[in-house]
Amino acid sequence: MYKNEFDNLLNQNKIFNAYMFYGQSKFLIEYYTDLVAKRLGTPDEVEKLYFDDFDFKYAKDKLLQSSLFSSNNILVIKLEKKLNKKEVEELIEACNINPDSKVIFACMDDGEFKTMAGYFTEKQNAVSVRMFLPFVNEAIKIIESHAKALNIKYEISALNNLYFMHRQDLSLCVNDLKKLSILEQLITPDLIYKHCFGIGAVNFEDFLHNLLEGQDISEDLEALLEEGMNEIYLLNQVTSFIQQLFMISSYARVYGSANAKEILGFIPPKNIWERKSRLAINIKPEKFLELLDFLLNIELELKSSKINNQNLYLQASLRKISVLIR
Repeated sequence: MYKNEFDNLLNQNKIFNAYMFYGQSKFLIEYYTDLVAKRLGTPDEVEKLYFDDFDFKYAKDKLLQSSLFSSNNILVIKLEKKLNKKEVEELIEACNINPDSKVIFACMDDGEFKTMAGYFTEKQNAVSVRMFLPFVNEAIKIIESHAKALNIKYEISALNNLYFMHRQDLSLCVNDLKKLSILEQLITPDLIYKHCFGIGAVNFEDFLHNLLEGQDISEDLEALLEEGMNEIYLLNQVTSFIQQLFMISSYARVYGSANAKEILGFIPPKNIWERKSRLAINIKPEKFLELLDFLLNIELELKSSKINNQNLYLQASLRKISVLIR
């Protein structure tokens, strides 16, 4: 199941006995894990088993036994490696046997957990939800919702700046919002630049532009990967960037000029938008399909082939983009 389908069920107050969240976005996995846990019970009714703390026998026994001190028995399990089918099915079945119990799996990977997701079936009153990296307009709305929850007054351009400053890392954006809430004043772009600091030595927005402008990105690409950026995440960000450029180019060719609000759903900082628009117009329309096909093939190779060094493979592949856009 995808996030939008699950959101509809949440709005209908649909309750499952077992939940599994996995995919590309760790932020959304953790966000929905916490959201569902809070809907199911109070903090005192939730127990968390993270990574090495997980013990199958303990987890099963807990789910089979009702709590003496509360009406709900909720277990949150965070994993980096998938469980075998027998263990997953027995934990789900324990919740079906004991109506007071619910289990939530927060699975911190994408490919590792695809098989496990198939064990969560409607027949077992269980659901698995795959979380993809959010598009920019969706991510900005998420940041806005957190700002409103913290009673922060803000300019939308400030939130856009915060998002791009942190290389589209929602966790860092939300952490900074918590710090900014202490100021108790209108959050403006100037305030963001004064109190927040982007991560890493490489400006990710500049890197994306340099890549599509045919400049030498070797050192920046190596630095990004050395800082710990995941190869698939980096590839998805490049693909998302090119998709945005395609939308800008198509809109401008149809209507004569590009409208940020209609294309992206929000208005980005002026300097970022102007640079992105110029780049989009300079790329020939037929090149977009070629670039996207090229990137999708790289992703397929990374996910389905036994490549000994994905880091070096990605570096070599992305350097070929400068040849494609000529």
